[in-house]
Amino acid sequence: MKATIVLLPGDGIGPEVCRAGAMTLAAIGEQFGHVFELPEALIGGAAIDVTGTALPSVTADLCRNADAVLLGAVGGPKWSDPAASVRPEQGLLELRQALSVFANLRPIVPDCRLSAASPLRSELLVGVDICFVRELTGGIYFGAKQRDRDSASDVCTYTVSEIERVVRLACELALTRKRHLTSVDKANVLETSRLWRETTSRVVAEEYPAIRLEHMLVDAAAMHLIQQPARFDVVVTENMFGDILTDEASVITGSLGMLPSASLSAAGPGLYEPIHGSAPDIAGKGIANPYGAILSAALLLRHSLGLEREARAVEHAVAGAIDAGLLTPDLAAGAVGAVSTADATAGVLRLLRGEIAVQAIA
Repeated sequence: MKATIVLLPGDGIGPEVCRAGAMTLAAIGEQFGHVFELPEALIGGAAIDVTGTALPSVTADLCRNADAVLLGAVGGPKWSDPAASVRPEQGLLELRQALSVFANLRPIVPDCRLSAASPLRSELLVGVDICFVRELTGGIYFGAKQRDRDSASDVCTYTVSEIERVVRLACELALTRKRHLTSVDKANVLETSRLWRETTSRVVAEEYPAIRLEHMLVDAAAMHLIQQPARFDVVVTENMFGDILTDEASVITGSLGMLPSASLSAAGPGLYEPIHGSAPDIAGKGIANPYGAILSAALLLRHSLGLEREARAVEHAVAGAIDAGLLTPDLAAGAVGAVSTADATAGVLRLLRGEIAVQAIA
């Protein structure tokens, strides 16, 4: 296979973890006979410094014409002035719009070997395997905004078609799993949530009768994620709720650095990134956790390129690296022997290349 995968290193630790993802993709290409072109482009604060905009047109065009996009992270204190007219995060929002990615997939699967890093008791982690499907292009983040001296407003708007398409994607995913879909809203207060609940109920009843649908208010979902995380299978929700809940759920695994994400469109390139931020406090120190970016590369292989065997090879290699004790400081919980970003990445690459015995891939 030949594919073009655009790399957007971004800011903070973004270049460090994006490099790990790129090296993983290159190793997969070597091992499985694929040709991956990996051009780099600017986004976020790095783009503002050079071009004055968070998403240069050349970056947007390159991404639109690619097969997939791998992003590091954007933002940092250098560009954090709330009054600034251009902010790094605008680049990410604009990129999502440019690629028409409407659904963000965030798998939450704790590794039992990292249970000590999780704030939850180990018995609560047994059987946890959640996939969040977050709507990405609607809601309060993209609604009309207004501010004057005494007030401000952010409009939350959803259309039936926006809800239908993300619910259908979540249902298709649920059909491959336990066939249990939890739809999260705030239908007791918000009109958009009432539309969300009505639309979700109709789509599931008419098109996916084999799926067990559960509606849950967002505050209850936040509570149950900590009390009973194993009760969830696929969770679908709107933009802001999904942003908050997935960050909450990320602590279940022990570290934000472990979690990948995939942002998908109806057609066209997907956008893949670890869910952590730019972590400017550790940028340049060589201690960032690369596993979230590497696992994002696995999602890229699976969802954009249709390379399931290769995706599983990456996931097995990450599991093998963790089993071998290659833990960055966020996972080692301050213990002596934490490894660097480069060492963790090198361990994954050795496993991919067969230099360390690893569980056979089915």
